[in-house]
Amino acid sequence: MKTNSALSQTNIVAKLEQIFQPDALSQAKRVPSFLVIGYGNSTRGDDAIGLQVANLIRELELENVEISTVEQLKPELASKLATVDYAIFVKACQMKNSAVKVRNLKAYGMETTGSSVPGYGHSWLPCSLLALTQSFYGCHPRSWWVEVAARDFRTGHSFSDRANQSIPIAVEKIKALIDRGLSGDLVRQSNLLETFPLEDEKI
Repeated sequence: MKTNSALSQTNIVAKLEQIFQPDALSQAKRVPSFLVIGYGNSTRGDDAIGLQVANLIRELELENVEISTVEQLKPELASKLATVDYAIFVKACQMKNSAVKVRNLKAYGMETTGSSVPGYGHSWLPCSLLALTQSFYGCHPRSWWVEVAARDFRTGHSFSDRANQSIPIAVEKIKALIDRGLSGDLVRQSNLLETFPLEDEKI
């Protein structure tokens, strides 16, 4: 009888552990989430590159990847950024040699806790938008800025030859980055905010 009682208690404990403890296996299999933000002006030639690249990524129908296309980066995007593991910002950029430039982003700028923010009518830098996300929600996703080579920003013009060459390369690079994240090859960034001085650079 004592043996049966001991076994019964063991079974009860095991059942309670199953109920109240998270399933480690299911957590390990959790699929990381991505947000791809393509931005630019659709009427100004190559400036629409970011929008085009994002739309091409959307057509791939990748698992757990959300796509957002906007004319400018706005603070309203912070609520989306706070819910994902990774974010990729895509825009057109005049470059001499490279077709695509991918760089890691840090959250920094004037939009940190306790500071004033710029007027809402202006486009934000990705690093500043990440800092705003951190300030409001206490977290921000690990992020990259994908700059795609452009040449012609005149109103009413279609994509230049340079843009048409660079766009598929950008899609390939972003797809590879997402594949690494979905396979668990990328490590989730700490929620702690690292602040850096805002550099003077042309974008």
